[in-house]
Amino acid sequence: MTTLLILRHGPTAWNAEGRIQGSIDQPLSDAGRARVSLYRLPPESASLRWVASPKRRAWETATLLGLDPTPEPRIVEMDWGEWEGHRTQDLRVDGRMPDRHDRLGLDFKAPGGESPREVQARLRSWLADVAADGRPTGAVAHNGILRALYALATGWDMRGDPAEELVDGCAHRFTLAEDGTPSVARMNIPLVG
Repeated sequence: MTTLLILRHGPTAWNAEGRIQGSIDQPLSDAGRARVSLYRLPPESASLRWVASPKRRAWETATLLGLDPTPEPRIVEMDWGEWEGHRTQDLRVDGRMPDRHDRLGLDFKAPGGESPREVQARLRSWLADVAADGRPTGAVAHNGILRALYALATGWDMRGDPAEELVDGCAHRFTLAEDGTPSVARMNIPLVG
């Protein structure tokens, strides 16, 4: 079994505004940098091989944490296509994001974007590589990656809320079987004391 410790990037201005970032390369906000400066990684993190999404918000988070990660493009955020840059509430009000999208679960897909199931496909490839390597690994990624990983580990179909809330400002520990299949070890490890 291989250990994987994963966390979401710090806050951005678009997070604060409720805008969908997806593949758009947003930096951390000043408030996000201040928040990440308070993060303290679990003791085990010093012995991990670290990777990060090449998106600025994830890379900057890793750098502020004193990490020297390798870029991993398979853990970039889900592509939200035509909805990127828009606020979810505005998309619902003007009818572009139907309320039924939550019922589609893993097959939900914004116009021109990718579905969580497609995210899981690239994530599975990466998880298999991490397991084959065998070294305990840490990753700085995105909410869509955390949700896809949690769904793979628990069988959650992304309809409705997950059994456990995925809390921002926390690390999440998974174990990977030899083929890369993830299992939850511990969720929501606080990064701020």
